[in-house]
Amino acid sequence: MSHIHWIGTGLSAIPGIKKLIQNGHQITVWNRTVLTAEQALKDCAVTVREFSIPALSKELSNRDILVSMLPGEWHVSLAKLCLEKGANFVSSSYISPEMLELSESFEAANLACVNEVGLDPGIDHSMAHYLVSDLKKCELDSDISIDFISYCGGVPKFPNPFRYKFSWSPAGVLKALKSPSKSIKNGAEWNVERPWEAISSYVAPLPSPEEFEVYPNRDSLPFIAEYNFDPEWRINQFVRGTLRLQGWAEAWSDVFKEIESLSFPEGDARLQEMSNNFWKENAYEATEPDRVVLCVSLKAEKNNKTLYHKTFVLDAWGTNESTAMARLVSIPVAKAVEIIKIGEIKPGVSSVPDSSKLVDQWIEMVGSLSQHLEIIDHLK
Repeated sequence: MSHIHWIGTGLSAIPGIKKLIQNGHQITVWNRTVLTAEQALKDCAVTVREFSIPALSKELSNRDILVSMLPGEWHVSLAKLCLEKGANFVSSSYISPEMLELSESFEAANLACVNEVGLDPGIDHSMAHYLVSDLKKCELDSDISIDFISYCGGVPKFPNPFRYKFSWSPAGVLKALKSPSKSIKNGAEWNVERPWEAISSYVAPLPSPEEFEVYPNRDSLPFIAEYNFDPEWRINQFVRGTLRLQGWAEAWSDVFKEIESLSFPEGDARLQEMSNNFWKENAYEATEPDRVVLCVSLKAEKNNKTLYHKTFVLDAWGTNESTAMARLVSIPVAKAVEIIKIGEIKPGVSSVPDSSKLVDQWIEMVGSLSQHLEIIDHLK
């Protein structure tokens, strides 16, 4: 029987580890600090070991499954270790070009290398696959105009003046503010150098509709093919982006100005200083609930008439057992591990499964992890 090796017990890992243990899987947890992991998993019968590549290499065996909850820069080297040992690999991170280059090797070895199976990316992918498949079942003329949006954000359930709270180091959030994005707006490619240059408003169709600030994130364009869009569809809008509370842009205006003036890597010291201050001033308290909102919407029009328009809307918040973010990131990762074990994921480098059977399973799972999940048909 294949053994599961899970690296990392940060704030977004614990529910997934516990789910695998509860379901009877054999698992070893690896962490840089054994005591920290043991305290987080004190109610679980699990082996915890000090993480290092040499130690892991000695334990990783043929057909095992290695889960990495480490930062993305670790994943290619860990995936290569899996190839060397004949093991499968799972992470919640985006697929990098370097990871994609390993796909043929994983296929040849009949091994799975599954990424993008957390919240965003992950759950959002499943919702997109569901909607695209649902639209295709309508058998509409391919000469249609498409609007697709996917907005996701972790926000405080009880808003603070800064309009945001941190559950891990703020450095990653600050660095992301220096990242350009690509999306489609009004039928043309839209390139934005800084997120704050593209902030707009979006009304989430929650039971009580709620307005958020949103902006495009990363490069949305590769996901047009990833989501199996018909090449003949005319795309008017396609954006994957980040969602924030109303007032976020104003509260962060001074941050934007300073970030813009920093040059990297020279500005890294100041960035770390800012990160440390934000962590002191705007971290979640131990019992304070977080909140996750995710909206994925697909609309098709022809001759200015809407023929199809559906939206997934998810709202989840922290409980005494876990944060919303931890549940929605790590339990889907655990689900990916389980479907690898039963052979339902094809070999090679891939993201969250897009088969209708597994998409339905993913949506059902997400419903059990959130306080509100609904698919809205705007034409009814």
